[in-house]
Amino acid sequence: MLNWQLAVAVLSGAGVGLGLFLLVREALPASPALGPALRRLHQPPGTVAPARGPDWLGGFSRWLSPPHRQLALIDQTPEQYALSVLLSGLVGLATPTVLGAVLFLGGVRLPVAVPVLGSIGMAMVCALLAHRAVLAKADAARDEFRQAVCTYLDLVALQLSAAHGPVQSLERAAAVCDGWVFDRIQESLRIAQMQMHSPWDELQELAERIGIPELGDVGAIMRNSGSEGAQVHETLRSRADSLRDQIRTDNLARAEGVTSRLDIPGSLLVFVLLGFILYPFVARL
Repeated sequence: MLNWQLAVAVLSGAGVGLGLFLLVREALPASPALGPALRRLHQPPGTVAPARGPDWLGGFSRWLSPPHRQLALIDQTPEQYALSVLLSGLVGLATPTVLGAVLFLGGVRLPVAVPVLGSIGMAMVCALLAHRAVLAKADAARDEFRQAVCTYLDLVALQLSAAHGPVQSLERAAAVCDGWVFDRIQESLRIAQMQMHSPWDELQELAERIGIPELGDVGAIMRNSGSEGAQVHETLRSRADSLRDQIRTDNLARAEGVTSRLDIPGSLLVFVLLGFILYPFVARL
């Protein structure tokens, strides 16, 4: 029995060590490959260069069916998502086994089913938490992106009012502000310039890839300005105002939902207080 428990402890330690090694390996910066970068810059319009990674990791990511739009929004590849889910599952798988081995060394004997079922359950819970963390990060990034698009609409309208051209207005407006949202917009405009594409088409392609239709509205409005010569600065301002109203309405609805959920513990607290008040009278009966 001692040999079996020792083997389990050794295997658990090896699993934890492998997970730590993979974490450190992914955290270390790697030198960028020039070939894939050039292929991304010269890819046909409307296509996305696939991320390269180990074959087994790519197959595992396809089996997981990752949320591609959320991953593209937070600039994460499906392979990175699969690796984070896998490492979280391995940590959850090893934790109950390590705890069981520690308890065994302390003189506490547990049935075999306890660490086995605990490892499976913890692995599923940790993998689910890693998936939910990605979705939560994507939701926060989506809210931030929509707010930045409001500012971008106003800036483009100001550039058009200053008698700049449509393409120049898009580029100058994106260069005014800092932040990861405007960095993504500048990158798309830079790719359109290098590939000699229309910048509004590139913005709409980015909007479809990351699931931000508000950015696609900028491209649709600017396409009319570039092809028909229409004065669209008022349209951009009205779209920015309507988007702000929509964001405000969404925030209010979210706040009301949180408030309604807080009513439940408040109601339970009232019943608890009533119980404390009525207990002395009931105890005297």
